[in-house]
Formats: sequence, C-alpha cells, structure tokens
Amino acid sequence: MNIKLASSYGFCYGVKRAIRIAEENPGSATYGPLIHNKDEIARLKDRYDIGLIESFEEAEKTDSIVIRTHGIPKNELKQLKAEGKKIVNATCPYVTTPQQIVEQMSREGYSIVIFGDRNHPEIKGVVSYADDPRDAFVVLDPEDLDELPLKSKVAVVAQTTRKPEDFLKIVGALTLRSKEVRVFNTICNATFENQDAAAELAREADVMIVIGGKHSSNTKQLHSICKNYCDDSYLIENEKELDSAWFEGKELCGISAGASTPDWIVQNVIDRIEAIVRDDVSSEE
Repeated sequence: MNIKLASSYGFCYGVKRAIRIAEENPGSATYGPLIHNKDEIARLKDRYDIGLIESFEEAEKTDSIVIRTHGIPKNELKQLKAEGKKIVNATCPYVTTPQQIVEQMSREGYSIVIFGDRNHPEIKGVVSYADDPRDAFVVLDPEDLDELPLKSKVAVVAQTTRKPEDFLKIVGALTLRSKEVRVFNTICNATFENQDAAAELAREADVMIVIGGKHSSNTKQLHSICKNYCDDSYLIENEKELDSAWFEGKELCGISAGASTPDWIVQNVIDRIEAIVRDDVSSEE
C-alpha cells in the first residue's frame, strides 16, 4: 500500500504564529486552549511551562496571559488590560479581521449575520464586537434567517474555517430578502487550500486519514469533505487511534491534517501506518 500526503495540510500561518508567541513567553498561561490540539498543548506545557486558563475568573488571577488563536470577547480583553495584566495577543490575524468588520459595520447601522457555530470561541469573540449584540445573529443554515428581525442593511461574515459553498448559500438567501447586503469573505486562505487538496486526494484514495483535534472546526470540515469522496475516511488525533483493519486490501492511503496539527504528529501517524503495513506483509509471508 502506498501513502500519499495532501498537497496542502497542517499548520497554518496563524497557528505557527501562536506557537511561536507561546514559546517566547514561557511560564505564561493561555486563556482557553491556544489551538485545538491537545498533544501540542501538552508539549508546550512540558517544554515551556505554558499553563491553561479555562475561565475569566482564572484569568483575573493570572499575571501573564497569552490570548488563544480564536480570540476572546472584547469586554474581557478590555477588562484584563485595565487590570494591568501582561497580555500577549496570539489571536490569528484572520480572526481579527471579522472582529474589526463586525465592529465597523455595526457602528454604521448594519445588522450583522455571522455564518458559523455560535458555541465556537471564535464566534463568541466576533459577536462581542457588535455595538449591540442583540443585532448580531449567528446562523448555520439559510433557514435560520427566516425569523430574524434584520434591518434593510445587512453585513455578513463567516467563521474562518467554514466551507465556501455553504457560505454562498447564506449570502444567496440574504440577497433575496435584504435591500443591501455587504459580503465579507473572511474564510481563511489556508482553509481553502487544505480543503481543496483533501478533496483532490480523497477522490483517488482507498482510505483517508485526517489528523487533528476532535474539537477542531477546520479538521472536522476536512473529514466531512473527505467522506464525500472516500467512504473509508477516518478522523484521528494521533497514531494511537489507528486501526489496522482500516488498511486491509487498500492500495492508496491519503493523509491530510487540520490547521492545528504539527508535523511531528503527522510523521508519527505515517510511521505507524508503515509499521502496520509491514506487519501485514510479514504475516502473509
């Protein structure tokens, strides 16, 4: 069996930047998981003593804080700064962009529609930048727009890791009901590239392995895309979750990885798959 990596996968610019920032601030604590990869977070803890804050109450008791790549609510950031905390902002620039757009469009009197998961920390942060949070609406499907009290002027942004084709459905539905729609494509370029590369590889693979955090939005999107083209597509966090049965009778194993997945985890997975294949060949002989 051959193993083939997607032409684009793994760490994006924002994650690389956040990891570098954390490493440059040993002994600090991140407000929320820095990225959605528990193995990389464990590495930062072991090597750089980077702690983890899970609540605002904990943050208020901490002197040196690294803001996660997904950002935090505007009022919390403002309050922590006012309290004199050392704040190192590792929010991804691609996440900062929709925050700024929402803030500006809200001030100009637009209703705000945000395409994404309302429970995701990125979206919670973006919503908080609206002048009036009651005029910012988070949706996942066009049907979610039906009962919303939108103004005649609407501005729409997207969670950075969403599928472009799904975002276009929201935009299309809005244009049918609103006089003015300002569309801001805030989906990350790295997301486009990783998704396109995963789809291309899944079309030819017998089995696809997608590596990344189970709570990572962009990794779950990659897995969903792969499943569209390759039924035997599996989402794992590390090599320990591999099942030798997945590779029986397969000729090509494709591998992709989410934006929060470091190369060392990808290599561990490749090494383990190669060992599984070697063991199978030895057993047959």
